[in-house]
Amino acid sequence: MDVMTAVLTRRSEHVLHAPAPDDAEFTYLLRGASLAPDHGRLRPWRWILLRSEERAELGLSIAAETDAGAAETERLRNKYQRAPLSAALVFAPREHPVPEWEQLAAASCMAHSLMLLLHARDYGSIWRTGRLATSSAVGEFLGLRGSERLLGILDIGTPDAASGRSRRVPDDVSGNITRFKVPGDRAPGPAPAGSQGGR
Repeated sequence: MDVMTAVLTRRSEHVLHAPAPDDAEFTYLLRGASLAPDHGRLRPWRWILLRSEERAELGLSIAAETDAGAAETERLRNKYQRAPLSAALVFAPREHPVPEWEQLAAASCMAHSLMLLLHARDYGSIWRTGRLATSSAVGEFLGLRGSERLLGILDIGTPDAASGRSRRVPDDVSGNITRFKVPGDRAPGPAPAGSQGGR
């Protein structure tokens, strides 16, 4: 699958089955995703991989935090077992001259690159946030440290072949593009004498 096809056809997949990438394959794909733009090459993130019963503990953590009843606890327990692999993305900002917002942008770019790489290998994924990303109980369960925070969980697996998900090309985006014009009637002045111009 070429890059443009991957970009145009990736969608969030709500129904995911086994298989999912094993740890070695996930690491291999992450090597590529980690080459996304990252000012300072800080890698201000880490992934926590959850499989099997570990995924159910996410729901149980939220249930305990909200004093959920038995029925709601069971619902939450099942909710977080919807995919064979749940990869928690932890933002771990570094003490560095590169501002935190740039580090967060780097983590986001890396996550999207990983989703494209997964899709190119016929895996599906969906980004989960909501209470997961704000729950202190989930943060404690995952062992977040210091200034770390959970950005969300990427559910990963094999898409349901019968889902019939549309792969239509996105709508026109030309309205999101503005060609810069110099304010007023001013035209750009000549380059200063001795300047190198547009190198």
